[in-house]
Amino acid sequence: MGAKVYQIDASKCTECVGHYDKPTCVSVCPIDCIKPDPAHRENIDELAEKYIRLTS
Repeated sequence: MGAKVYQIDASKCTECVGHYDKPTCVSVCPIDCIKPDPAHRENIDELAEKYIRLTS
């Protein structure tokens, strides 16, 4: 809808691990268009380490 396009930066996304049941972006997306990138999969430990690295 319109010209706005939002893009998730995978290097900064932690999928809200440890904070919410599912990523906040998925919860608030009005058109259910956020899909995982099969070429960029991370496990829970990797996401948690990324969170610590980004917030330290």
